[in-house]
Amino acid sequence: MFDSYHHLLRPGRIGTLELKNRMVVSAMGVNLAEPDGHCGEQIRAFHAEQAKGGAGLITLGVAGVAWPHGGNQPRQVAISDDRFIPGLKAMADAVHAFDSKMVSQLHFGGLVGVEDMKAGRPVWIPSMPVFKQSDLDQGMLAEEVARSATSQKLDVKLHVMTPEDIQVLVQKFAHAARRVREAGLDGLEIHGGHGYIISSFLSPLTNQRIDAYGGPLENRARLLLEIIAAVRAEVGRDFPVWCKLDSGEFGQAEGISLEDAKATAVMAQNAGVDAITVSAYHDTSRGALHSESNIPHVPERMVANATAIKQVLTVPVIASGRIEPAAASRHIGAGHFDFLGMGRKMLADPHLPRKISENRIKEVRPCVYCYCCVSQIYVEDAVKCAVNPDTAAEAKNLLAPAGRKKHIAVVGGGPGGMEAARRLSLRGHKVTLLEKSRVLGGTLQFAAMAYEPNGKLLDWLRREVKSSNVDIRLNTPASAEQLKRLQVDEVIVATGATRTMPALAGSDQDFVFSGDEMRAMVLGEKLSSLRHKISGLTQTVLALGAASGATRQRALVNVASRYWLPLGKQIVIIGGELVGLELAEFLAHRGRDVTVLNESDRAGAGLYLVRRMRLLEELRELGVTLINQASGLSVGDHAVSYKNYRGQVRKIAADHVVVAKGAEADLGLANELQAAGLSVHTVGDCSGVSYIEGAMHEAARVAASL
Repeated sequence: MFDSYHHLLRPGRIGTLELKNRMVVSAMGVNLAEPDGHCGEQIRAFHAEQAKGGAGLITLGVAGVAWPHGGNQPRQVAISDDRFIPGLKAMADAVHAFDSKMVSQLHFGGLVGVEDMKAGRPVWIPSMPVFKQSDLDQGMLAEEVARSATSQKLDVKLHVMTPEDIQVLVQKFAHAARRVREAGLDGLEIHGGHGYIISSFLSPLTNQRIDAYGGPLENRARLLLEIIAAVRAEVGRDFPVWCKLDSGEFGQAEGISLEDAKATAVMAQNAGVDAITVSAYHDTSRGALHSESNIPHVPERMVANATAIKQVLTVPVIASGRIEPAAASRHIGAGHFDFLGMGRKMLADPHLPRKISENRIKEVRPCVYCYCCVSQIYVEDAVKCAVNPDTAAEAKNLLAPAGRKKHIAVVGGGPGGMEAARRLSLRGHKVTLLEKSRVLGGTLQFAAMAYEPNGKLLDWLRREVKSSNVDIRLNTPASAEQLKRLQVDEVIVATGATRTMPALAGSDQDFVFSGDEMRAMVLGEKLSSLRHKISGLTQTVLALGAASGATRQRALVNVASRYWLPLGKQIVIIGGELVGLELAEFLAHRGRDVTVLNESDRAGAGLYLVRRMRLLEELRELGVTLINQASGLSVGDHAVSYKNYRGQVRKIAADHVVVAKGAEADLGLANELQAAGLSVHTVGDCSGVSYIEGAMHEAARVAASL
């Protein structure tokens, strides 16, 4: 297995920059700088952890060359004045201490300069844009709309740049480049993509100028080439300089084409750049496409484009976009590109490069592609990772050794319980994990069925806990007497929520399943209690799955259910939050006709914005019917009745009904243990339904406090 990463671990070179491996932390807008643009302790610790984790190169994202002008985040890094150099130098020193290299991206927002819009400053653009009707609001929850700057009523002032403005901007990039070098950073990346100012000049869709900066590609590329020349004049030929380019604009028939991108890359190479970072952009008016280009949901979405661009260049190519490290190593070996850029993976586990180099691949915490991280941008908040509570909290050192070692019992082996036990053990505590069922996983087992990447997190948590010093006791319900016999100092209750049937007329019929019943059926649990709802071959095969190992069970049930899952053709799901929508996708992929009845006016609560926008469109493409504002629900003879938003009564035929709602916090055990005199803390859904992120982050908070 280790040989699979040979090419990824080889040293690399970009211009004069020598790198110890081919793994690059992609530039990301993380909103971790200080409010005045300085690089402070939080962002310094964030990147130092990535350096400690073994990345060959780290890219400091969206450093504003004219900050606050052209800014697109409230806590964006600024590089527009010499007063920012000391913070940048401290950052470079922190990274260099771990034998990694760091470059700064140079950025100016242009039409995507939200901070200019909010402040009432003129937004610099190449030409007046053509605005499309956007569907973003349809995928946003009310609270997200309220927090999104672009959804507020802003008095946006657009300013078409004059030739004089263009020269001012060129010099802004040049002066910022000088500061990069003076700060001791190892190079710089000119951001020429993602709808920012250079990208909008390059795009024939957004550049309608008729002067020397518009029209044919060589004119549209003039701004980029002038910036490269000015930067080179400022930093010299020996300082590594490269640029990020869009290899296409997905969903835009008249946008940047791959042929445009190839030609632009050649021009940039001839102008003196040392590498090209290949990215892409998209039609921003379509919510589903926000996970299609630079942060794609489709694996290896941009590899073909990177390969095509590599073929016309002699300088290295950096590729990114949901590429697994082993696959990246093969691509590098085949000459398809030269370096692997990673963003989300490095948020989930900043020590990914070190673990690969030490042949500890299975210890890499997986990204589940839930879009928690990037969705923060839309509500103008700091980056976070659903599966890694330490992301953006590096300065707090949540895993610091405990001052006083204790014996701590964790009750419940779901994601919150496993994460709490793992972290407590790492801090030096003696930990006993009690799980009443025969396997670890809790509701994450069902989540792994509905959404495959969750299965990798489940497997990782199980491996980490089993390889730790945690004393795992399966088939062991917890009681106050037992915990007192164990002489524990503290108890963490992570028993999850109850998902029983809510009050619903007709819910007692055999073709109606509660959330807990659906989970038990898919996982092969509690078969005796479901005997009246499933029968024959179904029971036999589910029993076989239940008797197998945990990983085999999931694989067997998942494959089998694709063909014979014991549900009829027409399925009505009551509940349009995360569980209901992911279940709808799961069933639609298995040939069912699915209708989702959602009582609120917007569906998808619990899903992160970018993932939600994509899933809603995918459900439409799968033929799933989603009905919001459904009230007065009742179940009759294989049918569900409801009132629509007009108050009209409607009826939908159903072979089976799944009630994907009714989850409630369950503090019964916690209260019982506390009443018995034990020191009790709660984690995860038992104290409030909060899904994977809530379980993982609560586990980290509680584990750090003990």
